[in-house]
Amino acid sequence: MADASIDATGVAIPARAEIPARDAALLADAVREAGALALSLFRTELRNWTKGASSPVSEADIAVNDLLESRLRSATPDYGWLSEESADDPARLGKRLTWIVDPIDGTRGYLAGREDWCVSVALVGDASPLLAAVFAPATDEFFFAARHRGASCNGMPLHATPGTELDFSRIAGPKPLVERLRKTADDIVLHPRIGSLALRLCRIADGRLDAAFAGGQSRDWDLAAADLIVHEADGNMTALSGDAISYNRPEVTHGVLVAAGRDRHTRIVEHFRNRPVS
Repeated sequence: MADASIDATGVAIPARAEIPARDAALLADAVREAGALALSLFRTELRNWTKGASSPVSEADIAVNDLLESRLRSATPDYGWLSEESADDPARLGKRLTWIVDPIDGTRGYLAGREDWCVSVALVGDASPLLAAVFAPATDEFFFAARHRGASCNGMPLHATPGTELDFSRIAGPKPLVERLRKTADDIVLHPRIGSLALRLCRIADGRLDAAFAGGQSRDWDLAAADLIVHEADGNMTALSGDAISYNRPEVTHGVLVAAGRDRHTRIVEHFRNRPVS
């Protein structure tokens, strides 16, 4: 983390001009405040409804979104904005920098009183994340990353697990997809499901999982922050083809993705290249 200062929250603030130090501090403060708001509403009686085919949303999602939009957009009015809980503004496509926001990732678990949810925010430029914060307030885990500056959780550096072996108890994702990795017909027992996709991916960065999959239909806001955190923790996260993920494009929906430490990721991608997912 050379050439960086440390702010009052313990977050390393990058010094390079392409990532303004103001934005790192702004992001950390806003996400912590948003997480505190979400936690204050957790396990209370909340109005909730379904949008689209089956996606739950609650008044907590909207309140957290409003807070983040107020804090981030007021401080950076020239940046674009893409949030799960805001109407999409195509003007974001012409912006040099864009905030990509999931106010509460894992709303279904949040409403059920489980702890596997988080606030996830990334700052994206040139289709790639530059800054990322993922905060799981129920378990007090604050993940932060800045491009070329490493990733941390509660101020401690993160490192994905090395090696290429496949221990299925340390792999998370849709079982039919993960089963395609095995060589035998024996049944496998996967890591218990993590409701928040962003948090699932951050478990690669902190070493609690060896690999994680997203089964398709994930959106920019589910992925962008965790993507940077994984990469800055010596991991990799791509499409199953190995292609990098691009953000802040007209289409924000993505196909099947995999995250793992670099060597294990290479092995998994090569496996699926030989056995494509139909």
